[in-house]
Amino acid sequence: MPINIPQPSPLIISYLGLRKAVGFIGLGLPFVLVFGGKAFPDAPWFQYSISDYYYTGMRNVFVGSLCSIGVFLITYRGYDIRDRIAGALAAVFAIGVALFPTTPEVMTEAHMSITAAQTIFGRIHLASAALLFSTLAYFSLALFTKSDPVQPMTMQKKKRNGVYIVCGVLILACIVLIALSEWLFLNSYSPFENPNIKELHPVFWLESAAVIAFGTSWLTKGEAILADQR
Repeated sequence: MPINIPQPSPLIISYLGLRKAVGFIGLGLPFVLVFGGKAFPDAPWFQYSISDYYYTGMRNVFVGSLCSIGVFLITYRGYDIRDRIAGALAAVFAIGVALFPTTPEVMTEAHMSITAAQTIFGRIHLASAALLFSTLAYFSLALFTKSDPVQPMTMQKKKRNGVYIVCGVLILACIVLIALSEWLFLNSYSPFENPNIKELHPVFWLESAAVIAFGTSWLTKGEAILADQR
């Protein structure tokens, strides 16, 4: 007699697919911005930060990616109220990062000085980015590692938890290192200001590492990585 193995519902499959899509957006965003940016004449390989791609031909990709992530997070539902609150907050922060551009690093003929509005928008952007990364780390460390108390934890779930913890810690470490880099080396008020360090684009690389960690965590949650056998 054939054994009927219950299949996951279409709703679950769709939801896992959305998680995977969010993960792929995060995983691919730094690479798309860098290589896509080279399609425009005289574009440098790397900007000061991921957010500075707003002022390049890749603006629509940057804004669209963050808005897509934000829209998904608005609809995110997890085990309890903490998941819903975290999803709503992360959605607001992601859309804030997209809609309030960072203060431009390089002046152009059209923008010879930074306006008051750009300064205010830049501060909102910076706060939104820091809070977004912090919330995404919270997802990885506190929410994704939860498991059903009724069912025993599978070996794959234990491995996934390891991925979540590594990704969450990496995101937090990148936040701290970005703040330290800005304070110590990258600004006119920095005690050890060094143009050579700035030319290495440390903020871009640290932000990219955090975004890739976010993407990896959500791909794992979407069971594109280390999925349980059904």
